[in-house]
Amino acid sequence: MGGEPSSPGFNIGRDPSLSPFTRALLAGAVAGLTVDLTLFPLDTLKTRLQSSSGFLASGGFRNVYRGIGSVFLGSAPGAALFFVSYEGVKSSAFTKSYLGGKDTPAASMLASAIGEVAACTVRVPVEVVKQRAQATGTGSSLAAVKYVVNLGKDRGLLGVWREIYRGYGVTIMREIPFTMIQFPLWEGMKKWCVQVRGGGDRRASGAESAVCGSVAGGVAAAVTTPLDVMKTRMMLAEKSISMASMFRKIVAEEGARTLLSGIGPRVMWISAGGAVFLGAYTGAANTLSEL
Repeated sequence: MGGEPSSPGFNIGRDPSLSPFTRALLAGAVAGLTVDLTLFPLDTLKTRLQSSSGFLASGGFRNVYRGIGSVFLGSAPGAALFFVSYEGVKSSAFTKSYLGGKDTPAASMLASAIGEVAACTVRVPVEVVKQRAQATGTGSSLAAVKYVVNLGKDRGLLGVWREIYRGYGVTIMREIPFTMIQFPLWEGMKKWCVQVRGGGDRRASGAESAVCGSVAGGVAAAVTTPLDVMKTRMMLAEKSISMASMFRKIVAEEGARTLLSGIGPRVMWISAGGAVFLGAYTGAANTLSEL
């Protein structure tokens, strides 16, 4: 990969006109918008399967693009923020000094964890609006925003802030384990693909990155499904509830098997999403590196 076989897809050593920061920003925005627009219906079905109201009561197979408006506002900024943070941490002096360089699994784990924390500042409010539109019958994304704002009206600005960031903690607790599994797998598999083709001054193609991203995403999705179920329930609850309380409530009232609700659609959706997201990112980054 241009002397950096395990980098996400661009050659820093060629001194192109676009900086690594700009390429990460643009490629991340393209990847985020592409994956969310492509796979939105599967995400809707997964959310409805996990809703405490039940799949059919939450909308079933009807209006699977309900809430799509939130995607246009949040997907590109969230993904761009993730990859800018990810590339920045991997290239930092700390990573080079203490983690053995940017191509190590430890570097990928740290960079992806920090990237998720940054991206969730955008992603969580979007998820709150999107999931309410998908599963609560509030209608459009704008109607879901009004619903969330009205919930916090009696509690002032702080109440509204808490509503739009409801589930931030559990989202972080889900996303960090997920991304710390997915990204080292993705990076390692890409490196292996390049080595199989002979190594040297090469980089993984968009298609190779897509296959690696699909496998890595599917593995991480299966492992973190219980956290995803709790996140969904917390975001859809009428009142704020702690993660520990939600866990006890689910196990006591519905059984531990409920924590695996939607695992099939989630693995399928994230496997497909990993292919589209990381394939699009690498393809866009490779193209931008030629500019």
